[in-house]
Amino acid sequence: MRIAIIMLAALLSLPLAADTLTLKPGHPQTYVVKKGDTLWDISALFLDDPWRWPTLWGANPQIANPHLIYPGDRLNLVYLDGQPRLVRKPMKRMSPQMDVQQKGGAIPALPLSMIEPYLSFQQILGEKALADTPQVIGGERDAVRYAKGDVVFINERLPLGEKFGIYMLARRFVDPDTKEFLGQEALMTATGRVIESGTVSRIELLSMRQEVKTGHRVMALEDDLLLPAYMMPTAAPHGADGRVIASDAMVREIGPLEVAIINRGSEDGAAAGQVYAISKEGTEVVEQGDGEFVQPEDRRAYDEMVATLSDGRTIKQPEVYRGELMLFKTYDRVSLGLIVNGRHPVRLLDVLSRPEPLVFGSDSD
Repeated sequence: MRIAIIMLAALLSLPLAADTLTLKPGHPQTYVVKKGDTLWDISALFLDDPWRWPTLWGANPQIANPHLIYPGDRLNLVYLDGQPRLVRKPMKRMSPQMDVQQKGGAIPALPLSMIEPYLSFQQILGEKALADTPQVIGGERDAVRYAKGDVVFINERLPLGEKFGIYMLARRFVDPDTKEFLGQEALMTATGRVIESGTVSRIELLSMRQEVKTGHRVMALEDDLLLPAYMMPTAAPHGADGRVIASDAMVREIGPLEVAIINRGSEDGAAAGQVYAISKEGTEVVEQGDGEFVQPEDRRAYDEMVATLSDGRTIKQPEVYRGELMLFKTYDRVSLGLIVNGRHPVRLLDVLSRPEPLVFGSDSD
């Protein structure tokens, strides 16, 4: 009976232990937010696991919207019920009309310079959007490519005077495990305004990133494109998994402050601000007839034949922690994330999971 009570008490203490923060050695007691800071930067001043920012900041009673922190804010480290918390000290005023320091815009979770191009100039279309999106079908000028000032024809009725983005189709994303279609990348080539609305509409091209061609897609320009940048870092949910399926630069290795694309989208519970641990998946090695262990693809032909007739000893390698990724843009089946912490280069097909402090702390490589 006594053992059962002890076990129950230990289980009940787990959520509390999970919320207990350990501050980084050498952390400041006070920090004044500067222009160019990010939530991730500030959290990393105080925590080895910056994705635990909501716990450090969550008990703050002074701010209605915890996402928004501004240059000039003074953050003080205090202890509430024995736990460290950051609180914001109200700005001092020289007079009722004047602040000591003029505030700028709220600081983002991640560097805007790194993620803005993906928020402003890239879309990923699902099957329905791909089928339904209007297309450029030609132009007034006899040409294969169209430039600023040209008028192009669109195969649908569009609202007169409205501004649109024009996009070229690029990569197709397929789930590496199920082979399902996840989405088609669309990159902005131009913007334009509807100057004639009809069964075939006309758009005058206003600004260019690349030349426009027949087949390019036409999509409304979204308001508040940078809104996803003002999110709160938080750990991915329990049970979340997935893989890195592509990189921005279309290379096999991805480093810190580079963008990765994963096979989890809003339909899978992915959301901007979620942080995932990235690991190299443990692979199996097999024993040859001479007792030497090799990768399965390196087995000799004879041993390959023998392996089909016997159970052959295999050993699975442990996973290797690569780093962390924070999502900043989600679509239906895929999401974009920035590598915010890299211990080793991230590679395509690396696996994703919820970050765990104990796992990170135990890996000393």
